[in-house]
Amino acid sequence: MMRITDTVKHIIIVNVILCLATVVLAGRGIDISRYLALFFTDNPNFGFWQPVTSMFMHSITSPTHILFNMFALWMFGSRLEMEWGTGKFLAFYFITGIGAGLLHTIVNYYGVYSNVSILVDAGYNKADIFSVLNKGSFYYSTLWENVLTPDQLLKLLKSYNTPAIGASGAIYGVMVAYAMTYPNEKLMLLFPPIPIKAMYLVGGLVTYDFLAGFFGGTGIFREGNIAHFAHLGGALAGFLLMWYFNKTQFNKNRWN
Repeated sequence: MMRITDTVKHIIIVNVILCLATVVLAGRGIDISRYLALFFTDNPNFGFWQPVTSMFMHSITSPTHILFNMFALWMFGSRLEMEWGTGKFLAFYFITGIGAGLLHTIVNYYGVYSNVSILVDAGYNKADIFSVLNKGSFYYSTLWENVLTPDQLLKLLKSYNTPAIGASGAIYGVMVAYAMTYPNEKLMLLFPPIPIKAMYLVGGLVTYDFLAGFFGGTGIFREGNIAHFAHLGGALAGFLLMWYFNKTQFNKNRWN
């Protein structure tokens, strides 16, 4: 069994501490995700620090969220840290995590403003629209049911009011780096318990997120609140960083 490296261990500890703190404080009526999760940039709850802090927040209603993320971080991240060194791995982790938040925000920007434009064209005042959105309740969606389709309405409200949390984006970047570094290494799946090469496993996960991002809510992609474009943003940032490493001296240097 691969040992856990120091940086990976510390990242896991911070994630677990914040998850426990979220649970404890929620019991006292304090929602720290309001401050640390990643909100849409025009939402009053948005803070410039959130692209970083959201990487350490996880859903308290789904224990598997943090369990699978931390397992994947240990599984893929420890070996990369041993090869790259602490500094290089940590820089890679944060850059891919921020890249995940960036693509997620860009997609949400389209989800908000494409539908706001429809409402404005229908005669609604832009300031009034954002005043309603800032109330943060789906109850107010009835005001626009005669203009927007149910899917457009849901996209607008979710993009504006639903914050993103989790380390998944950064971990997708780590998984892409692992698959590019050890493409033919066989990994054992839990379900089903069969070995599969890293490049196929990671490629399959990224492909699924790509399809789910564009066709979410239908067929096999009907699921809960999963930020597929955040996953894709982390994967893309990881791919671009690995491409850069392979073209420069960064591929050979360790940052201890």
